[in-house]
Amino acid sequence: MKDNKPTEKISIKDLTWKDVEQLRNYTTETGKILPRRITHFTAHEQRHFTKIVKQARNFLLML
Repeated sequence: MKDNKPTEKISIKDLTWKDVEQLRNYTTETGKILPRRITHFTAHEQRHFTKIVKQARNFLLML
């Protein structure tokens, strides 16, 4: 089972939809985005991260 707690906080500005391995650190096994209380993202970062994950899903990189 995957540990749902990210080990280190990433720079959200450097993250793109192409960084699938980094995105998977912040999603569950079923593909749901982890909440802010676990990821420790700010509200702005969480909204940006959500957009990036949705882009990756649209390109079928994350299923």
